[in-house]
Amino acid sequence: MSITQSIDPLQYPVGKFSIPESYSQEAIQSWINDIRGLPSKVRTAVTGLTDTQLDTPYRPGGWTIRQVVHHLPDSHMNGLIRFKWALTEDSPTIKAYKQADWVHLADYKLPIEPSLILLEGIHQRMLALFESLTDEQWNRYFIHPETGAEISLKRNLALYAWHGKHHLAHITNTTAKFKS
Repeated sequence: MSITQSIDPLQYPVGKFSIPESYSQEAIQSWINDIRGLPSKVRTAVTGLTDTQLDTPYRPGGWTIRQVVHHLPDSHMNGLIRFKWALTEDSPTIKAYKQADWVHLADYKLPIEPSLILLEGIHQRMLALFESLTDEQWNRYFIHPETGAEISLKRNLALYAWHGKHHLAHITNTTAKFKS
């Protein structure tokens, strides 16, 4: 059995994240463009959904669309801070957080508009930062406390580009069911 066959397509609709083998300027620009386009794609995907639809899980036992929408700016806000730490400190150890527990907090029951606005703002800030980085800065890294891994900023960029596609697919795959 191949690795692809063992992945749950409802949980990983775009596949699991794979660490890139290389980081060309074209790849970096492509990931930046993925970051650039995500907020409008998420907004388009959720426009017009009812509360019942927003509270539909993307898979059995999975998060609801509403929780995914609230999760995206939380995650990308943490990501932005990690980029800034790595740019301003020498090999900092980042702070991990329990994202699975965050979805049970009261703010994840709010309407989604505040999180859509927050995602737009965070991505504007990410883009300003990313478009200013030199090759040397893309090679800076932080240390993940749970694995001890040194994560370069260019690898982290690839991860967040994947992360956006991953959760956008959760939303669009679920909303497609509403139309059929």
